[in-house]
Amino acid sequence: MEKTVNQKAWFLVLPVLVLVAFSAVIPLMTVVNYSVQDTFGNNQFFWAGLEWFDELLHSDRMWNALGRQMVFSAIILAIEVPLGIFVALNMPKKGFWASFCLVLMSLPLLIPWNVVGTIWQIFGRVDIGLLGYTLDAMGIDYNYTQGFIAAWTTLIVMDVWHWTSLVALLAYAGLQSIPDAYYQAAKIDQASRWAVFRYIELPKITGVLMIAILLRFMDSFMIYTEPFVVTGGGPGNATTFLSIDLVKMALGQFDLGPAAAFSLMYFLVILLISWVFYTVMVNLEKRDGV
Repeated sequence: MEKTVNQKAWFLVLPVLVLVAFSAVIPLMTVVNYSVQDTFGNNQFFWAGLEWFDELLHSDRMWNALGRQMVFSAIILAIEVPLGIFVALNMPKKGFWASFCLVLMSLPLLIPWNVVGTIWQIFGRVDIGLLGYTLDAMGIDYNYTQGFIAAWTTLIVMDVWHWTSLVALLAYAGLQSIPDAYYQAAKIDQASRWAVFRYIELPKITGVLMIAILLRFMDSFMIYTEPFVVTGGGPGNATTFLSIDLVKMALGQFDLGPAAAFSLMYFLVILLISWVFYTVMVNLEKRDGV
């Protein structure tokens, strides 16, 4: 018996396809068009081919910004993933305090990015900020607008405060899905706490952790609002990440051709690394028989 196929269902998806076309495909094609042209104003464009891509690939500016971005994302992942797992392991499993901790951990995620940047900009100021004033009173030279280390430390601590909750909540959800039978068997075998984590909890939450790592990588690699509000890319170019450099090129210098080529290369880097994370995640799920 042949299965009946109803192609009318595609009409239900049509509005979504139209929306995606206007919000993603058409702007992307516009960027591709700009990336191979040059303009001198008056809406006059001239064919440039791959000139902008070649210029960017041989530009120290882009490679330096990419290096800063990679270092920032690596530091963020190295801190937030273990810290999030630690928090999740120590959160209550049931009762009122479990609900209380879940709400408390969700609060930083509800704050808009520009508000987070403003909070930490004021918080770190030496004259009126609690953190800056306290460190200055302790004799610690802290000024995120002038010091390289202070600027990076402020951005890293700010991001850890803002987004560790996401990793913790995802890890907590993974831990809650582990059947009690595993813990009962470990108790019978008198397994240590480390053994329970190493051989039961960690393998069971690997898939969730890969999702958390993927999300945090994409967010940290595309970060713009918080560092722009707090440091503006300074001091000098110390915190000028790819996103900030792209905005400076497009809106500050109004170099539409190079900015379009820059944005495409930026997009491809994110897509490539995200694909690597996704491939690893799928292979881990296949290995575990999920």
